[in-house]
Amino acid sequence: MNDPILDNLNPNQLQAVKTTEGYVRVIAGAGSGKTKALTSRFAYIVDRLGINSSNILCVTFTNKAAQEMKKRVKALIGDTYDMSFITTYHGFCVRFLREEINKIHYPKNFIILDAEDQKSILRDVFTELQINSRHLTFKQVLRFISKQKSTSDYLGYILENKSFEPDESDSLSSRVFQIYLDKQKRNYALDFDDLIHFTAFILDNNNDVLLKWQENLHYIQVDEAQDSSENQFHLVEMLSRVHQNLFLVGDPDQTIYEWRGAKPEYLVEFDTIFPDTQTIIMNRNYRSTPNILKIGNHIIKNNTIRVDKDMITDKPEGFEVVHFHGKNDFEESRWIASEIKEILQSEEASYSDISILYRANHLSRNIEQALIKDNIPYTIFGGIRFFERKEIKDVLSMLRLIIQGDNFSFLRMHNQPARGLGKKFLERLSLLAGEQNLSLLQALEKNAADKELAKKGARDFAALISELREIAKTKSISDLVKIILDKSGLSELYRKDGDEDRIENIKELVNSMLLLEKENNAPVNIVEYLQEIALYTDLDADTGQQDKVRLMTIHISKGLEFPYVFLCGFTEGVLPSALSIKERRKRAIEEERRLMYVAVTRAEKRFYMTDSEGFNFTTGLNKYPSRFLFEISEEFYIRKGELSREIIQSGKTGQNNIQGDNDTAFKEGDMVMHPVWNKGKVKAVNIEKSQYVVDFFEIGKEKPIDFSFRHLTPAEDNTAEQSTDFSVMDLQEQLKSAPNPFKDLDNDVVADGNQNIFEDKPESGTDDINNNDQEEKKWW
Repeated sequence: MNDPILDNLNPNQLQAVKTTEGYVRVIAGAGSGKTKALTSRFAYIVDRLGINSSNILCVTFTNKAAQEMKKRVKALIGDTYDMSFITTYHGFCVRFLREEINKIHYPKNFIILDAEDQKSILRDVFTELQINSRHLTFKQVLRFISKQKSTSDYLGYILENKSFEPDESDSLSSRVFQIYLDKQKRNYALDFDDLIHFTAFILDNNNDVLLKWQENLHYIQVDEAQDSSENQFHLVEMLSRVHQNLFLVGDPDQTIYEWRGAKPEYLVEFDTIFPDTQTIIMNRNYRSTPNILKIGNHIIKNNTIRVDKDMITDKPEGFEVVHFHGKNDFEESRWIASEIKEILQSEEASYSDISILYRANHLSRNIEQALIKDNIPYTIFGGIRFFERKEIKDVLSMLRLIIQGDNFSFLRMHNQPARGLGKKFLERLSLLAGEQNLSLLQALEKNAADKELAKKGARDFAALISELREIAKTKSISDLVKIILDKSGLSELYRKDGDEDRIENIKELVNSMLLLEKENNAPVNIVEYLQEIALYTDLDADTGQQDKVRLMTIHISKGLEFPYVFLCGFTEGVLPSALSIKERRKRAIEEERRLMYVAVTRAEKRFYMTDSEGFNFTTGLNKYPSRFLFEISEEFYIRKGELSREIIQSGKTGQNNIQGDNDTAFKEGDMVMHPVWNKGKVKAVNIEKSQYVVDFFEIGKEKPIDFSFRHLTPAEDNTAEQSTDFSVMDLQEQLKSAPNPFKDLDNDVVADGNQNIFEDKPESGTDDINNNDQEEKKWW
């Protein structure tokens, strides 16, 4: 008789399912059937052990994953059981807080803030403080808020109903955080971090509530445990203390959310935290070919925070992995499009079998253009198509308004940024335009003296368009866009908005225009450019079919699989991200390598890595392939496209310009030489800011020098021979620690060791040297 729960499980999966008691750690590699084991275990505990499903908590990270698990469990044991505890961390916390939040005097109908709600609050805060993205970006603030909530006693402030007193010594980030909390508190609003923190706070401070939930939850399962934060791990560990049945499944090699608090160490060191832990390794891959797995295994071995394993498979070797190197972005994207056509023809594949992955959203632009030119349908997963993003549409609308003067562009841009041109203005303008058979822009220019149209904002807008028309006659399209952004106020608007992604997308648009001009070796016709772009934005308008190439970031691809995978933009400074490395150093290098590993292990049949030459606007350096390419033995892939010896050498050595190790070039106390300020001494090494604090002797000042500055060189430490190299501070520190040679002399010479021996003795009638108001003197 078939057993729907235990059939078709391999020995390691079966062991994971049947090991139900105590602390259990399952290291489940990519494509190893993790979800199958997890859901079979839940079904086994319910159906074979007779445990009520409401006594089992199974937490994962996304609603999609939770729904998939519920679906699979129902397929195994039917749909008559309570599946509400198969949920996300946040889903469990919401359910808990609906029952228990009254313990801290919050209403049960509290508000939950999503990411856009948080940005709306920050816009109000930024306005209140009169700041914009030049001071702080939303991304920076949201990370700061999340970090503060993880490390500070902010709940004490909220729950004790205190108010922050303004303090000039507070950083700008701190002031934003304080006002953000005030606005949350007034509306009983909780963001996603609060859901975890409020739950843990109530459990930590109410023993009766803690015991109630501990006794109810006999079994706890954690999916994707490598992505659990310190607070999330604390939550499940605390809830499991009574029955001590805690089951963690995950893969430290796929930890890609450290930047938002994930702590893979909890999974890696779980057997140290709980010495009786049973560890099961699931390393049989059912997804990829051996050729693909060789790449992944080879790369990830360079990481240190992991549990050692090699993924294996019974599949045939399959196609060789390909690395393509293009001379520029266009060549790279065109090659991807042509290879997609070859796959469709030779493999009889569908468009939806193909995925193109990238490290950052702005990298989709070149790919999108190439796919459209070759009539290859595509869709963006988890994001907005590049030319449909608000800031891109704004710029294109301004271009179109200047060249074509159309009403659609006018309606979009006449009050963007705000010019005080409201509903009545538009009604009057539309009436006159209809009566005179003119476009809205023409009507505004012709009727400038009309009482209801004679507004300063209207005059300024009409003058702006007129001025830009004249500029467009002599400027290239890339230069024109820069001028539009400046003169229209759009650039300032996006900076004030605080969303730095908008600025990055604008830079990418200008970059694409520069490349187009370079390739054409002539100015780009603006009308033709706008017509071509119109095709990009209208591509999906009349098609509901799902057979499309999938474009997405590597982060979004986590948990998905595709027969054919292209990893584009495989460039140093992009993957690994130069910004991440600058912020988090060696930790970032390991996480970026894990991102690479995740990208590789999405592929079932074929895997491609592509990069191109040119200039990297992120790093400010010429482009060369990712350092991760050079971590792979060349026997494991084939190369297409000409990669010169110089570029290979740059790739192997240039990564030093984007440092990643915590081992810095200099340590505190080292003597260094600077090309301008000459000799100095390293006073401090700030790993968090990636900078040295150097005291330069000639100028007598301390300067922050970035780790990446290549012209700071070692200097010979000859302070013993040349006492003049001491700074004043060095001398004072040395004297301070030396014994006082005058301590035992007559008090007439030195009073209690505090009077300078070279100072004139006070004459009779002068202030006594022991006057309490006089600053204490040092013997030196």
